[in-house]
Amino acid sequence: MTRVKVCGLTSEEDLETTVAAGADAVGFIADVPVDTPREVDSCTAADLVAATPPFVTTTLVLMPESPSHAVTLARTIQPDVLQLHCDFDREELQFVRAESSTKLVVTVDATEGERAHDLDDVADALLVDSTTDDGAGGTGETHDWDATRDLASALDSPVILAGGLTPDNVAEAVTTAEPYGVDVASGVESDGGTKDARAVHAFVRAVRQADAEGEGEVAV
Repeated sequence: MTRVKVCGLTSEEDLETTVAAGADAVGFIADVPVDTPREVDSCTAADLVAATPPFVTTTLVLMPESPSHAVTLARTIQPDVLQLHCDFDREELQFVRAESSTKLVVTVDATEGERAHDLDDVADALLVDSTTDDGAGGTGETHDWDATRDLASALDSPVILAGGLTPDNVAEAVTTAEPYGVDVASGVESDGGTKDARAVHAFVRAVRQADAEGEGEVAV
């Protein structure tokens, strides 16, 4: 089953909507150096993590200035997973993973196949995204899903697909790329930073339907 993460939640209302829709994971963006309506402060992130019910994975999304900065925020907010958008090397990522005591997801741009291979044994999962020049996600742009499928088949780490996903295209993305999970933020929003309940539910339904149809094809 393809796991679904809805990222950039900023309120308990959006958290409740996302959980009710059946998402497997939620993401909170904190303390980032870019201008985004999806950012919350550390205290709000900690409150939202604490408010998330059991069996839904909480993810803290960071663009940390240093490994120690990432560790400090992880210890303060206490998510289940730390998702990093950064250019840290292997040793720095290993330090963050060990000191934060969380699972580590590292974001790589869809064009950075070499970096993905280099970090394959360091991260718990790799998130393949369409990123900006400073490494931020949330661009709303898709990339080559066939190439992502080929990359995923060559890696040991689970691959999470992000970048321009919406309720209208996520089924095709799942069928084409065959990822471990999908990650959506702007594609299910009514406006910047506010989730649209109908879009969130439609997104999750589309992923589940794609999974069911895929299982049916295999069964035949």
